[in-house]
Amino acid sequence: MTNPSKNAALRALIYKSYFRLEAIFLLPVNTGGHSTYQNFVVENLRKYYPNPDALSRSTWDIIDRFWNLDLSYTDELMRSRYSVFGPRPRTPSCMQRSYLLSIDFKVTLLTDWAAQLKINPLYAILSGFEVGDTPGVGTFYDFLNRLWDSDSDNLNPHVRPVKSKEVKKPKQKGAKAESVEKTTVEQLFKTLEQKSFSIDEHPYGSLFRLYQKEFLEQSVKRELITPESLAVAGDGTPVMTSHRERRKRICDCAEKGITDCKCDRYFSQPDCDIGWDSSRDCFYHGYDLYMIVASDSDSDLPIFPLLNPASKHDSHGFLETYFRMKSFLPDFHVNKWLLDSAHDAMPYYLYCRKNGISPFIDLNEKRGIKVKYKDDFTIGKDGVPVCLAGLKMNHDGTEPSKARIKYRCPLASRKNGCSCAHPCSDSKYGRTVHLAMKDNPRLINFPPRDSEA
Repeated sequence: MTNPSKNAALRALIYKSYFRLEAIFLLPVNTGGHSTYQNFVVENLRKYYPNPDALSRSTWDIIDRFWNLDLSYTDELMRSRYSVFGPRPRTPSCMQRSYLLSIDFKVTLLTDWAAQLKINPLYAILSGFEVGDTPGVGTFYDFLNRLWDSDSDNLNPHVRPVKSKEVKKPKQKGAKAESVEKTTVEQLFKTLEQKSFSIDEHPYGSLFRLYQKEFLEQSVKRELITPESLAVAGDGTPVMTSHRERRKRICDCAEKGITDCKCDRYFSQPDCDIGWDSSRDCFYHGYDLYMIVASDSDSDLPIFPLLNPASKHDSHGFLETYFRMKSFLPDFHVNKWLLDSAHDAMPYYLYCRKNGISPFIDLNEKRGIKVKYKDDFTIGKDGVPVCLAGLKMNHDGTEPSKARIKYRCPLASRKNGCSCAHPCSDSKYGRTVHLAMKDNPRLINFPPRDSEA
C-alpha cells in the first residue's frame, strides 16, 4: 500500500524541480559568450552579403569594431533582472550592442532604429538578432529601464521651487556665463574632500559597472591608459533635451489673480535646467555633461563622465566629477590637471600643491592677472615678472626644493652691467627676483607658466 504523505512530498519535489528548470531556460542565457556572437555574424554575413565589396569601407570599420567588442559581462550583470515568468527575454548583450550600433549608424530615435532593424538585415545581424526576428521599440525602453538602479526615473523630485537666480547671457560673444552657484569653490572643495561616495548608492551604478568592465578596463589592459600616473583634462559639454523648460503651476494663485507667485512648480524634467551654450551663443535646456579624459592618451580616451544640470558652472562640475571618480576608481592616481580658464580659482592651486598634482590651468583675466609683487614688480599674465621699466625678466632657472622660480634683469650683462637708464640694482649680474609658490600659487606654479612645458 502506498504512503499518501510520501507521494505528496515526491510530487512537490518534482513540481519544484520543474519550475527551477523552467526558470533557468526562461532567463536570458548566452552560453557561448562572445565567440557565439562572432560565429553568428560570420554565418549570416556570408548568407546575406556574399559579396564583401557590397559594403563600404566605413561599414567594415564598424563591423570590425563590434566584432572585437566583448559585451558578455552585460549578460552576467543583468541575468537576475529578468523575471522567470513570461516569454523568453532578448539577450541583454545583443540589446546593448544594438543600441550602440544605432549611435554608430547615426540613427538617433529608438523608434526609427527598431524600424530599421526590421528592414535592414545588416543592422539585425551586427546586433546579434535573427533577420526577421528583431525587438520592438518597447523592448529597448524596457532594457534601458533595467539598467537604471532606481524606481524613480529622476534624481530630483518633480515638484520644486523656481530658481531665484538664473543664468545670464554674458556680455562678450563666445564667453562663458557667470556662475550662479550658491556655494563657493572653496566651500565645495572642503565638502567633497571629506565625503566618500559609494557606487551602490547611485542609480547609475549598473551603467558605470558596464562602462568600467567593458570599456575602461579594456583601455587599461591595452596600455592605452596608465592608471598609476594620469594626466587628466576636463570640460563641460551642453546636452540639450528640449527647446524650453517644461514646468507648470500646481497652486491656485493664478485663479486668485496672483501671476508672479513664488510657489513650487511641477517640472517634467527635474534633473535639467537652463544653461548657456558659449560655443553657439544661445540658451538651452538640458544637462551639462562633464567629461574627464586621459589627456596623455591617443584620442583623449574617457575616464569618467557625469551629467549635471545645464546651469552647473565648470569650476563646480569638475569637482563634482573628480571626487566621484576618486571614490569609484581608487586605483587611478592623477598627477596632472589640464583645465581651461573657467577653473582658474585659488582653491584649485592650493589643492594641487597639497596633493602633489601639477596644474596646467589657463589664467582668467577677469580674476586679476597683474599682481603687485615685492612692492616694485608686477607679474604679467604669463606668470613672468615685469620690472619697473616695463620689461619682462629673463627666466634663470627653478628651485623645486624651495618651490620657487628665479628671474633676472633682461638688460644686465655680467661684463658690462645693466644698460637700463634707471637700473634696479648696482650689481653687474642685475636685479634678481625669486617668485615663491607660497606667495601666489595661482600665478606662480610648476612648471613655470612661461616654460615650454
